Amino acid sequence: MNPRRGLLDLVLLLLAVVVFLLGLGMLLGGGYLLYLGGSAYFLVAGVALLAAAVLLYRDRLAGVWLLAAVLLGTLLWSLAEIAGKGWMPVWPVDLLTRLGLLAGLTVLALLLTPHLARRAGRSTRLAAAPVLGLVLAAGGVGALLWLLTPAYVSHSGQDVAAVAPADTPDSTDWIAYGGSNLAQRFSEADQITPANVAGLEQAWEFRTGDLPTSDSMPYAFQNTPLKIGDTLYVCSPSNQVFALDPGTGEQKWHFDPEILEESKEHVFSTTCRSLAWFEAPEPREQCQRRLLLGTLDGRLIALDADDGSPCSDFGDDGTVDLTDRMDPQAPGYLSNTSGPTMVRGVVVVGHQVTDNQRRDGPSGAVRAYDAVTGEWRWTWDAVWRTPGEQPAEGEVYPRGTPNVWTALSADDELGLVFLPTGSPANDQYGGDRLPEEDEFTASLVAVDAASGEVRWHFTTVNHDLWDYDLGAQPALIDFPTADGPRPAVVQATKFGQVFVFDRATGEPLLPIEQRPVPQGAIEGDWTAATQPFSPAMPDLGSLPGQAVERLSGAHTWGLTPLDHLYCRIQFERLRYEGMFTPPTDQGDGSLQFPGILGGVNWGSAAFDSERNLMIVNNNRMPVRVKLYPREEAEEMDNIAPIGAEEASYIDQNAQPMLGSPVAALRSVWLSPLDMPCAAPPWGFLSATDLGSGELLWSRPIGTGFDQGPLGIPSRIKMPIGAPTSGGPVATRSGLTFIAATMDDYIRGFDNATGEMLWERRLPAGGQATPMTYMHQGRQYLVIAAGGAYQAETTGGDSVIAYALPQ
Repeated sequence: MNPRRGLLDLVLLLLAVVVFLLGLGMLLGGGYLLYLGGSAYFLVAGVALLAAAVLLYRDRLAGVWLLAAVLLGTLLWSLAEIAGKGWMPVWPVDLLTRLGLLAGLTVLALLLTPHLARRAGRSTRLAAAPVLGLVLAAGGVGALLWLLTPAYVSHSGQDVAAVAPADTPDSTDWIAYGGSNLAQRFSEADQITPANVAGLEQAWEFRTGDLPTSDSMPYAFQNTPLKIGDTLYVCSPSNQVFALDPGTGEQKWHFDPEILEESKEHVFSTTCRSLAWFEAPEPREQCQRRLLLGTLDGRLIALDADDGSPCSDFGDDGTVDLTDRMDPQAPGYLSNTSGPTMVRGVVVVGHQVTDNQRRDGPSGAVRAYDAVTGEWRWTWDAVWRTPGEQPAEGEVYPRGTPNVWTALSADDELGLVFLPTGSPANDQYGGDRLPEEDEFTASLVAVDAASGEVRWHFTTVNHDLWDYDLGAQPALIDFPTADGPRPAVVQATKFGQVFVFDRATGEPLLPIEQRPVPQGAIEGDWTAATQPFSPAMPDLGSLPGQAVERLSGAHTWGLTPLDHLYCRIQFERLRYEGMFTPPTDQGDGSLQFPGILGGVNWGSAAFDSERNLMIVNNNRMPVRVKLYPREEAEEMDNIAPIGAEEASYIDQNAQPMLGSPVAALRSVWLSPLDMPCAAPPWGFLSATDLGSGELLWSRPIGTGFDQGPLGIPSRIKMPIGAPTSGGPVATRSGLTFIAATMDDYIRGFDNATGEMLWERRLPAGGQATPMTYMHQGRQYLVIAAGGAYQAETTGGDSVIAYALPQ
C-alpha cells in the first residue's frame, strides 16, 4: 500500500472511518435488535459496512462495490417494508431517509474510484461514470416521484350530494366559538371562492402585546375571535380582551383582568380559546350586550360589549368566583381555558384541572349561572347527583371528578347543553375510581339547560387509562339517514372514532361495536375487556380510513440509519399490542397510539352542510408512557405538584399523580435527534361524506420548514404531514381554511377535492382555529397567530385578517 498523502488520501481515509463507525453502530445495535426479535437488516448491513470500511482503508476497489451493494440491498429492503405497510402517503420521504446517508457515502466512494485505482497501481480507465450515472438517475427518479405527487391527495371519485344546512343564520356573524352553539365551524359567507381565493391578501394585522413574562408560562394563542355587529372580540392568552374594528383591525377598547403570574404557570396551556356573547332580552341601562370571560385564575367575568367595563349587576361587581366550593389548592390549578357557553339565558362554564397532579384535585363540576345577575342556577358532576343543590358553605364538591375542559355546545331549541367530559384528576391510574366516575369519564353528556339534569349520556372509553378524554367540541348537525335528516350530535374522539347520536334521545344513528382490547393493567388497577368503535365512520386516530392502523417495526423512522435503529430498538422494548395497550411500570413503559393529543383534539371538525361533508384534521403521533412506583417517584427531581416548592407544570420531569401508587412520564416518541420515531405523515386533513360514511379525500398537511433535528428549522418546504394543533373552518363557497400545523402557514383547500388553492406565511405559529365573516360587503378570514409552547412553534401576538382586494 502506498504512503497516504494529499487531499484525496485524506478524504478516502475519512470516508473509511465514517463507514467503519456507521457499520460498527449498526452491527452492535443490529445484533441487539435481532435479539429482541426485530429485523436482521441492521446486523447484516453493519457487517457489510465494516468489511467495506476495511477494504477502502486498504485501497481496495472492492470496498466501493461492497458499499454500493449495501445501498442496493437497503433499497430493496426499504421498498419491501414500505410496500408492506401499504405505500403510505409521503412514502418517498421514508425511502429518502433510509437511503440518504448510504447514498451519499456511496456516491463519494464512486467519485474516488480513479484515485483508488492509482493508489493500487491499476489502470484508471474504470467504469465508475456509468455506475455513478445509475445512482444519480435513481435519485432523479425519486425526485421526480416527489415532484409528481406534491399534494398527496387521495380522492374516492364519489359525487358529493348537497343537503339542507342544519342551521341557517341570518347573517355571517361568528357569535360563538364554533360559529354558533351548533359548533359546525361553517360560514354562509361565500365571497371568497375556489375561483378567486388565490387573490386573498392581508387586509390588516393587530398586535395584542400579550407575551409570556417568564420561561415557565406555556403560552398558546389559541383564540377564535367572535364577530358581532360592527365589532370583533379577541381574547389573548392571559385573558386580556380586545374589541377591534372588523374592517381595519383598529382597537376600540381593551380589558385586562390582571391574571396572577402563578396561574399562568400552573396550566397545561396558558390560553383563552373563546368568549361567550349574550344580549339581554329586556332593555337595560348597562350591559345590554355583554361578553362572558372565563379566566385562568378561576373567575367568570361579565363585560359590557360596547366599552369593556365590568357589568356591575353580574355577581360581585362583574365577577363570579369559580373557585367557590372547589378548593383549587394552587393558583391556576382550576382554570377556564376554552370559554363559557350561553344557552337560554344561562352561562354554562366548565374548567380544566391540570393533569396528573393529585387525586384529590378540584372537582370537575360544571356550573351554570344566570347571564344577567350571575346567580348560581345548577351544577352537573359525575358524583354530585343533585344539580339543584350546592354543598354547604365551607364544604366542597366531590374532589377529582371528571372535568369538562374543552368547549361545550348547545341546542337552544331543545334546551340541551352537550358536555364532552375528561378524566378524573389522575389520568393513567384508575384503580381508585368510583363507578360513577368511570361512567362519566370521556363521556358525551346531554344536560337540561334549565335544571342541569342528565337527559342521556354515552361513555366513549371504558375505564380510560390513556387520557382519551373528549377534546373535540360536539357538533350539532342534521345527519342524513334512510328516513331523512335527523337532528344529531357528532362526537369525534382522541382515539379516532366518530360517534353519531340522535340529539334529543342519545340513540346511536350509526352502529357501535364493543371490540376486545389488550389486557393487563398494573397491580391495583384493571382494564375493560372491550372498547366502543364506530365502524361506519373513518378511523381518524392514525392513517385516515375505515381500518384501525397498527404499528410494526417497519413504521419506525429516522434521519440516519443509527437514529432509525435507536427507534427500532425502542419499539421492541416498549409494550405495544395495538390500540388501548395499557400503561405499565415495567421495562421502558408502553407505546400509546394514538397519542394523548389525538386523533382529534380541541380543534374539532368543520361541517360543510352544502356538500354534506365533515372536514377534520387529525394527528398520527405515538407517545411513550412509563409509570413509576411511588417510592421511585419520590427520588425523582422536579416532580413536586404545582403549587409546591414554586413548581410549574412545564418544569416537571414526570407528573406526580399524588394519591395514586404511581407517577407518570408521558412524552412524544422521539429519536435522539428530537425527531418523531414514527415515519411520516404525522398530520392529515380529511373529508368524509356523511351520507355514505366513506372518506372522500385525505391529505397530509404541513411541512418541516420551521422544524427539524435538534430543533433546528430545516427550511425545506416539503409536504410531509406535520402534527396539528387547531382546527378548520368551512365556507358555503366550498373552501376550508386551516393553519394548525407546526410550520407557520395558513392554507385554503377545495372542499370537494382536497386540492390546496391558497397558502400564506404567518409571523408566528397558527395554533388556533380561524373564522370568517362579512363586513361592509367584504369577506374577511381571521387567524390568531401567536404559536403554542406545547407545539414548539414560533411565538407571537398577531391577529391577522385576509380579504380579496377591494
